[in-house]
Amino acid sequence: MHRLFIALRPPPAIRARLIALMEGVPEARWQSEAQLHLTLRYIGEVEARVADEVVLALGQVHGLAPSVALAGVGRFGGARAGDALWAGVAPAAPLALLHKKLDQALARIGLPHEGRAYHPHITLARLPRRTPAPPVDAFLARHAALTSAPFTMDAMLLYESHLGQEGADYEAIGRWPLDL
Repeated sequence: MHRLFIALRPPPAIRARLIALMEGVPEARWQSEAQLHLTLRYIGEVEARVADEVVLALGQVHGLAPSVALAGVGRFGGARAGDALWAGVAPAAPLALLHKKLDQALARIGLPHEGRAYHPHITLARLPRRTPAPPVDAFLARHAALTSAPFTMDAMLLYESHLGQEGADYEAIGRWPLDL
């Protein structure tokens, strides 16, 4: 089985800026530089045959390379059960359009449509799922005004996620350029 997702990779300067934020939350499992990405579409576990079909479907998806900027930070999960800290990106519309194209292409090969609303973000840390969750309010307040100059992500990447005891390692197994 292959655990797959499609993502964009922020440029090195943006990744360095995000790495510099990663402190001040006890028990947070901060993402490494190699893990920083903006997910376009989660696929999940599929057999090798389906993974091959995904590769072919991605070759048929064309779109503009989105130009976005960092836009604040946030948290998925709640005060009782932590999940993740993230950096937002804006505008969301170009990313949502690309997400929709990918979702449709994957549906044509028999994968189900993604059931949740698309919220473009770059995950910064995973938080333990326990009650109470680690305190994150100071981190969120300190970085609420996070912004950047616009940056372009010019390729879609197909990643395979390998789960281990320390978390997930991501391996890029395909790359498709986007139109500039």
